[in-house]
Formats: sequence, C-alpha cells, structure tokens
Amino acid sequence: MKSRIISAFVMLLIFLPLLIIGKLPFSLLILLISLLGLHEIFKVRRKSKELPFIMELFAYVLVGFLTLNNYTSTYLICEVDYRLVAFMIFLFLLPIIFVNDDKSYNVEDALFLVGATVFIGLTMNLLILIRNYSLLYIIYIFIITCVTDTFAFITGNLIGKHKCSPKISPKKTWEGAIGGSIFGTLCGSVFFYTVVETNASVLVVTFVTLCLTIIGQLGDLVFSAIKRHYGIKDFSNLFPGHGGILDRLDSAVFVVLGFLLFLVIL
Repeated sequence: MKSRIISAFVMLLIFLPLLIIGKLPFSLLILLISLLGLHEIFKVRRKSKELPFIMELFAYVLVGFLTLNNYTSTYLICEVDYRLVAFMIFLFLLPIIFVNDDKSYNVEDALFLVGATVFIGLTMNLLILIRNYSLLYIIYIFIITCVTDTFAFITGNLIGKHKCSPKISPKKTWEGAIGGSIFGTLCGSVFFYTVVETNASVLVVTFVTLCLTIIGQLGDLVFSAIKRHYGIKDFSNLFPGHGGILDRLDSAVFVVLGFLLFLVIL
C-alpha cells in the first residue's frame, strides 16, 4: 500500500504541472506515454511471438507521428493525415509478401502492428487535442475516470458479492460497477455543470457522464481481457503498486473515445 501511495504521488507530481502548462511540454509527455504504452504491448506480444525488430521500430516512429499529428491545434477537429495511414498500411502489410515466412512475419503480425499503432497513436493524439481545446474538458475526463475507478474498488471491497465478469476480472462485481458509476456520475456532472458550462442541460450532462463512467469500466475490462489472454497480471511494473502505463490509462483512453462521441450534445 505504501509503494502504491508513493507511486501515485510521484505520477501526480509529474503529470499535473505539465497538464496545466499544456502546449509542447504536455505533448512531449503524451508522446513519451505513447511510446511506453507501445513498448508494453510489444512486451506482452513477445510472450506468444517475437516480432521483427525493424517492424517494431517502424511502429514506434509511426506512433510518434500519429500522437503529435496537429499537436499545436486549438480546435477540436479530428483530422488524420491519410498519407501517414496509407504509408503505415504499406509498411506493415507489404513485407509479408517479401518475407514469405509465417514463422518470422505473417499477416497476423502485420494486422497486430496496424491495430496497436492506430489505437495508441490516435487515442494519445486525442488527449493532446482535447487539452489544447480546453483544460476543463480534460480535467472532466480524468475526474470521471479516477472517481469511477476509485469508488468501484471501494464499493466492490465493501459490499461486492455478485461477479460481473469472473472469466476476465474475477475481483470486479456488479455492486462495485454500480457504485463507481454513481459516484463518477455525481462528481463528473457537478464539475461540468458548475465549472465547465453552467448553462448546460443537467439531464444531458448527467446522461453523458453516466455513459462515460460505463464506457470507462468497459475499457478496463477490455484491457483485463488482453492481460488474461496473455496470462499476465500487469502490463509492466513501471509504477510499483499500479502496474504500467496501460494499466493506469485503460479506462481513460476509452473515456476519451466516448467523450468524442458525446461531445456534439454537450
């Protein structure tokens, strides 16, 4: 518990000032997080198969470009350079023709690289764009994520009896999920309505926030399913007591994606 508290304090000490500053310092932090997250994915993948070093290197470069795509923009317009996407597809898929060796590099490996690169690169890029657009929006997202995760854990430990997904995450319960959503919705909605936009519809804000708490918990389960598939407890031990980058951001990246879908009605 002590190491968990110390790790959380150190993470906040690094993250919060850069989040407030924004601009290039925050973008560089997110770039570092993107690369570390991709490293964790590759580390997990090596448990079943080693990917060619050069292909992993290409993925790191492409994730960097995707993460920093339009990183100076202050408009929440999600634009992707399709030339980069086309180049990525060629770079990962065409080698399977020339290698012609399933054991070394095959179509499954290529699609894995495409998926990992797009998922990490685009979600991290969205974090930068949302922060550039509004510091309050990104705080709203992290309030939902942190409060939901915290109270899902507390409620589950106190009164949790009914498992909601025992094959994927044996410790998660319906009581914990409901408790997390209630407190996440309450705190997130109050923050949005009193700080972000006081003229917003209370019903709309509450509905959107509730949906985001649910999406965040589903994201947590998706990452748990990945860990369960590869037989690991955490993606890494970068943060003692917390796991790795992906263990900390599992809910947040899904909330970011969900927020983008609901932004039009907020």
